[in-house]
Amino acid sequence: MLSIDGDMGEGGGQILRTSLTLSLCFNRPFRIRHIRARRKKPGLQPQHLVAVTAAAAVGHADVHGAALGATEIVFAPRQLTPGDYRFDIGTAGSTSLILQTLLPALLTAPTASRLTLLGGTHNPLAPPYEFLRFAYLPLLRRMGAEVTAKLHEAGFYPVGGGSVGVEIQPVKQLQPLNLPERGQVKSLTAHALLARLPEHIAIRELQVLQRQLEMNKSRLHMQHLHTAKCPGNALILVIESEHCNEVISAIGRRGVPAETVAQSVVDQAQRYLHANVPVGQHLADQLLIPLVLAGSGSYCTLEPDSHTRTNIDVIRAFRDADVRCDRRDPQRWTLSVSCRHR
Repeated sequence: MLSIDGDMGEGGGQILRTSLTLSLCFNRPFRIRHIRARRKKPGLQPQHLVAVTAAAAVGHADVHGAALGATEIVFAPRQLTPGDYRFDIGTAGSTSLILQTLLPALLTAPTASRLTLLGGTHNPLAPPYEFLRFAYLPLLRRMGAEVTAKLHEAGFYPVGGGSVGVEIQPVKQLQPLNLPERGQVKSLTAHALLARLPEHIAIRELQVLQRQLEMNKSRLHMQHLHTAKCPGNALILVIESEHCNEVISAIGRRGVPAETVAQSVVDQAQRYLHANVPVGQHLADQLLIPLVLAGSGSYCTLEPDSHTRTNIDVIRAFRDADVRCDRRDPQRWTLSVSCRHR
């Protein structure tokens, strides 16, 4: 049985999620030890446990050791089973991360699937719903996937209560994706989301983006989320370019000025735009598995972070794949994937 060390690289929950995804895709059982061993709260937390139980349901898997706080589990899939599933994290844990755990495998299933995911939709340490909608899913569609997602209810920390619906039509074979250049930037659009918070927060955030990124006022949008279960704020910037989109976000927190939230988005956007790459740092991490399923592909991106490099190590453990990180200049890197057996 394949053995995975959950303490490798950045040592977070992504190692578990990537292992679950690849186990489902390639029908490979694995044992993982030291799950999140270096985190303040090590072991399986609610959203990680839901990822395990969701993957087990989709893969009709035999699972041993899965419980809150567990630092070791065994996961053995038996049969990938598409269908209509509903998974409730029960906290503000990320619905996007649960989706990204299940989606690659369900794209290879024999029939369609429908997912309803309940929990957090806008989290500080996970891609928000808009990242899926504007950046991640459009590239999967370019690879031949048919996936649609809809935000039914936004969910913020600490209550969650958000809801996302996803419909997945399987594809016989994902097509390789190559993104060497970003092309011309077409537009920058900002969305300031507010749930049960004063309007001046969004106004101040959007003013920072307008001033520092020289944005057209018509591209600044404020959205009130009146039915959210708790107060929350998210600032989303969508950069639409000729060959792809990038989504940069920041989540408002109590005690952090609106201007500070907006400045973090500005700093990330300026770094991305100045580097002239098509794929941002977070998307670089999440495109790796689709390229493995396609058998090949490449993209230009910023310097790979610890999440991306750790994901590469997990992929190499599961798959006979050549994954390379080649530096083109101080700001631009090329990540390429080539699998010996598709």
